Amino acid sequence: MAISLTDPAKNSKRCQTETLGVKILGTGLGIPTTSVPNEDLKIEGIDTEWIFQRTGICSRYHARDDQATSDLAYDAAMGCLHSSNVSVDEIDMILVATMTADHYTPSTACIVQAKLGAVCGAIDVNAACSGFMYALTMGAQFVHTGCYRRVLVIGADKMSMVVDPTDPKTYPLFGDGGAAVLLGPDDRDAESASGILAFRLGSVGEMGHTLIIPACGSRQPASISALEARDQFLKMEGRSVFKWAVRMIPQIVKDLLEDSHLELDDIDLFVFHQANRRILDAAVEALGVPTERVFCNVDRFGNTSAGSIPICLHEAYSSGLIKPGDKVLCAGFGSGLTWGGCIFRW
Repeated sequence: MAISLTDPAKNSKRCQTETLGVKILGTGLGIPTTSVPNEDLKIEGIDTEWIFQRTGICSRYHARDDQATSDLAYDAAMGCLHSSNVSVDEIDMILVATMTADHYTPSTACIVQAKLGAVCGAIDVNAACSGFMYALTMGAQFVHTGCYRRVLVIGADKMSMVVDPTDPKTYPLFGDGGAAVLLGPDDRDAESASGILAFRLGSVGEMGHTLIIPACGSRQPASISALEARDQFLKMEGRSVFKWAVRMIPQIVKDLLEDSHLELDDIDLFVFHQANRRILDAAVEALGVPTERVFCNVDRFGNTSAGSIPICLHEAYSSGLIKPGDKVLCAGFGSGLTWGGCIFRW
């Protein structure tokens, strides 16, 4: 089957049913303590004004050398359980969305499970910057079907370890951090129950080369030549990815609204993956959405990959921007290339 790269959101299949009766019981944040402003980035040839003008990023968080993705995920999980007033022994499943796992194996989710002392299943989901959307929709299915009552969904990445510190056009874009949500059942009737009103997940693997870490996997194992070529770091065709994302966001918003029989004015808050302020601005202009209804924190966090959307949700919910009954449209996009979006009734 031919795949259209000019209409990317069409490379997905519509979910045939709503995933209602699923409530977000609480959120939690896991970020490093060190915020690194543009001026403190010590890279030869870097232009701090260029960073802000081209991306809208003023600073990002960098984890310590001894701080791994699982540490950020654990902090997010603990904050989430506290805000939900739920004990560790109530967790039925842990899903961790990440592309920067502590190890090939064991999974980061299993490390988090052990640190929490939880007795449950635990798996990683790797869809890069879309990872949290994949994990959220998976977790919602567990609750919706009645399999589990408490599903912990975490998005976290330590991007500073996979971007080349000598690359002035890529290194400044990314930061470290994560956040979590706890899903549980909502027994109210379908007219008022929380949950997913519509979701879409998709991929265009043919464009995978535009955002890739070439080495240190089974395709190109670690070697002296690979390290000398700096192929252990993320390589990005920025222009191609930018153009793809700008096309993708309005299309997936349109598809989600059609699937849920809603209009733009029905959405209380839009939460897009925080990759680049120019991408967000282009999407807002194309959609005609008031900027005050589009959450943005890319200026403070940069691109945290799978941590991006849950960090936004945590900040928006904690500050009162999201209230019970609000409809929140989320959309993530990134390496794979993958994307995922949903409309969640809080």
